[in-house]
Amino acid sequence: MKTTLKTCLCLTVLLSALSLPLAASDGTFEAQGSAPVQSQSLPRGLELDTVKVKVERPINDYFMIGVQYGASLCGMLWNPEWPQERIFTPVNVGILFTGYNKMFNYLPYFGWQLGVFYTQEGFRLQQNISGRTRVVDQNTKESEATFTTVEVPFMAHFHVDFWKMKLMANLGFYGGYRLTIHRGGPYAVPEYQNSFMTYNRRFDYGIKGGLGVGFIFDPIEIHLTAGVKVGLGSIYDPNYYSPYYYRFASPFNFIFSIGVHYQLSHRIGRTEKELREEALRRIAEME
Repeated sequence: MKTTLKTCLCLTVLLSALSLPLAASDGTFEAQGSAPVQSQSLPRGLELDTVKVKVERPINDYFMIGVQYGASLCGMLWNPEWPQERIFTPVNVGILFTGYNKMFNYLPYFGWQLGVFYTQEGFRLQQNISGRTRVVDQNTKESEATFTTVEVPFMAHFHVDFWKMKLMANLGFYGGYRLTIHRGGPYAVPEYQNSFMTYNRRFDYGIKGGLGVGFIFDPIEIHLTAGVKVGLGSIYDPNYYSPYYYRFASPFNFIFSIGVHYQLSHRIGRTEKELREEALRRIAEME
């Protein structure tokens, strides 16, 4: 009986030992029917829930094309000064091409804009103290006028992107050409109402700029802008009235507009060019 008990005890210990994985001297463990498994451990004090992964989404150099529509409050910078009322013109529409470029290949705040616009501008003089309406020209006798103009602005463009929005500022120059004129007022001569006189200047140029905010729905961007347009040339020859007393009148408009722009390339993340370069680099490393 004692011999039988000893034999059973030895068999139990032997089977238990065989069921455990065998430890090797190189730190691996082997189990029946499985491949060797390498033991691994994290550095002391490092926990997975404390690791912060920062995902960078850089802004690329990219391009946009868009359509912009707006309205203007128009007037003139008169010299000598004349009292006037600003007129509302609901036509300011154009196509705008925008390019974003990093300065020093690092600062993603800069760009430029080039556009073509069909717009209106004009003026309206106030009555004098006696209640009589002033007139600009003794030949045509208009007290107000509206011009239709085509203009080409080229502006520096600054932007700061955050979340799904951007703040913008523009400043640059424009050149334009006056296509038509309509003279008005109680004394306007009918035969000259839609005609340019020889001393009217049809070419226009000046400074244009403004501030705005953009809403980003990649690849669409919606921009709301408020701007100022200041002409540097007069709408007529300064000596048209008298060879001794010069008069000047330059456009000065406030413009409010909305634009819908389409991104022609990736705004954030890696571009297709960068992905191709990375693929070629990995192929070269494998070879």
